[in-house]
Amino acid sequence: MQKKLLFLFLFLFVGMITAQQNKLSEQTEISVLTVGPGTSLNDAFGHSAFRIKDPIKGIDLVFNYGVYDFETPNFYLKFAQGKLNYLIGLNYYEDFFESYVAQNRTIKAQVLNLSASEKQSLFNYLLNNYKPENRAYLYEFFFDNCATKIKDVTQIALNNSIVFSEPKDYKSQTFRTLIHNNLNKNSWGSLGIDIALGSVIDRKASPEEQMFLPENIFKFYEVATIKSKNQPLVKETNVLYNKIDAAEPGNFLTSPLFIFGILGLFILYVTYNDFKKQKRTAWLDLSLFGITGIIGVVILLLWFATDHKGTHQNYNLLWAFVLNIFVIGQLLRKKASIWFIKYLKFLVIMLCLLTLHWIIGVQVFAIGLIPLLMALLIRYLYLIKFYG
Repeated sequence: MQKKLLFLFLFLFVGMITAQQNKLSEQTEISVLTVGPGTSLNDAFGHSAFRIKDPIKGIDLVFNYGVYDFETPNFYLKFAQGKLNYLIGLNYYEDFFESYVAQNRTIKAQVLNLSASEKQSLFNYLLNNYKPENRAYLYEFFFDNCATKIKDVTQIALNNSIVFSEPKDYKSQTFRTLIHNNLNKNSWGSLGIDIALGSVIDRKASPEEQMFLPENIFKFYEVATIKSKNQPLVKETNVLYNKIDAAEPGNFLTSPLFIFGILGLFILYVTYNDFKKQKRTAWLDLSLFGITGIIGVVILLLWFATDHKGTHQNYNLLWAFVLNIFVIGQLLRKKASIWFIKYLKFLVIMLCLLTLHWIIGVQVFAIGLIPLLMALLIRYLYLIKFYG
């Protein structure tokens, strides 16, 4: 009995000491940090974080979500499947600041208008979230990322009393448009996103859903209010570092539109040459059917074999048609079957459907693909004539 009482005493004593160490002073400030975009694709949308600054306790920490561990077993497979756990990160503010300054990325801070108990509640939540057993979470680009975590954690600290109003420059936009606003549409990153993500991101995002982008967290927080206190959420905004403007490297000669334009012209040239000589360049057709079929398989896997929500209902399958792989045998024959000619006509209809989907806004496709899609249409029409 005495041993049990001693253990209980030690447990409570250690708990009290820990609680005292984590208790913030009245001078504490909690800020939301918004980091501007970087030069690489994974940095193109910026970053968000919490800063906890307590000058009395000597605390100056940054909690930020969206950290991942490359040492995770089967890292790339889990990433592709949408099953990769991301982590909450913890840095000293000075290290965090110097890291982004070195990358020449703007850093803005919004000091939150919180009471002492609300600051403590938010800090306790972050500390608990940082425990090894709680650190991991299943990342989702649109609904559970570094920016949405800021919104969700703040709401928890304030008992869901934040009211988000629309900023002055607010526009109702689709998820894809919001992504394009942060990327050059004629870039390889934008091309990859437009091929991999389906029509589900071509719906209008609600005002709160637009906060999946760090910059929108900043904009919405600027005009947000705390309903329970009828006060603004942000009491002070500061630019901690302003990026130095520099000429961004860009080369149209290496862009998707130029590369696929050259490829499309080549396909048209071969097709025209085949038309004049009444022949068919088999290796070109084998390449086109093989590549489009393989891309179609990847799109199907992203749609049905992963947990990614943004890859569903992807109508890029209208040009990257999976069955193209299985009909390659017909391209090796001197005379194609009648059903194959009908199949070619079906491919032409699919490309027409793609155009219709694009025009009426069901799904927006990558502009870099336009020359290739036009060349595919001409090639399919030639094959119909050739076999017919």
